[in-house]
Amino acid sequence: MKKLSLLLASALLAASAFAQSDYPNKPVKIIVPFPAGGTSDVMGRLVAEELTKILKQPFVVENIGGAGGVIGTEKGAKSAPDGYTIIQTGVGQSAVAHGLDPNVKYNTLTDFIHISQVNSGPNVLVVHPSTPFKTLKELVDYAKANPGKLDYGYTPAASGHMAMELFKQTAGVFLTGIPYRGGGPMMTDALGGTIKIMFINQDVALQHVKAGKLRALAVTSAKRNPLYPDVPTIAESGYKGFEAISWSGISVPKGTPKAIVDKLDAAMQEALKSATVHQRLESTGFVVAPAGMKHYTEFVKSELARWTKVIKTAGIKVE
Repeated sequence: MKKLSLLLASALLAASAFAQSDYPNKPVKIIVPFPAGGTSDVMGRLVAEELTKILKQPFVVENIGGAGGVIGTEKGAKSAPDGYTIIQTGVGQSAVAHGLDPNVKYNTLTDFIHISQVNSGPNVLVVHPSTPFKTLKELVDYAKANPGKLDYGYTPAASGHMAMELFKQTAGVFLTGIPYRGGGPMMTDALGGTIKIMFINQDVALQHVKAGKLRALAVTSAKRNPLYPDVPTIAESGYKGFEAISWSGISVPKGTPKAIVDKLDAAMQEALKSATVHQRLESTGFVVAPAGMKHYTEFVKSELARWTKVIKTAGIKVE
């Protein structure tokens, strides 16, 4: 009986080793924890296309929206750690969520193996053209002389919301926030002049800035964005070290076998060298992120600490 048990155990180990070396041998799901059509969905589908080419199996996006990315991320954390469910991680669901709700039902640092960052991009501080502000300094000077009189729009827990909170703390200004359920309604009101100021993703703002419907005062990246070459960074506008970016990457549930993790890591490093990926990201103002598990793991850790501190300082609560 003992001999039979050993034989069965050996057979199972051999089968498991073969399944890992043969990975992937069936379609792989990528959970994008936001609805279809947005920036996160575009990033997820770009990754799916590249991994399909490289690993010769279909990588298929499943959109699971809700609670700022938390619902889909929680489902991903509880998925079988077999390499056939990949989770799109990002600033909202992987960093901001923990600062807003310490009881969120997954732990960014311990429930996932972070494979690779994919992209990063700034938010842009825009104002309605009816305002007199031509520079960031003019806006800050007015805000300090008239505390609370300037309204800004924000989508709770979005990267633009966090950028505004960090900016208010850094510049020492008090502005009045008006929450919106999403970027669409907020943009409508911004274009109509109902709200005068907001931080918004650079790809979303670009067409309206080019058309003169919004005026860009600053970008939140450490360096100027190629799509906004004449728009200074907040750091060079007098707030050294300021940076607040939107980003995403891919991760898998903890316990995923090392052989599979290594194969996905290698595939992502290859994908991020692709001319197609570079062209598609850079054409919308995103930066191709450094590849590799070590970089992404440390980056997620640093972003979690950064935004938890901002949220705590601002006293932001779950809405």
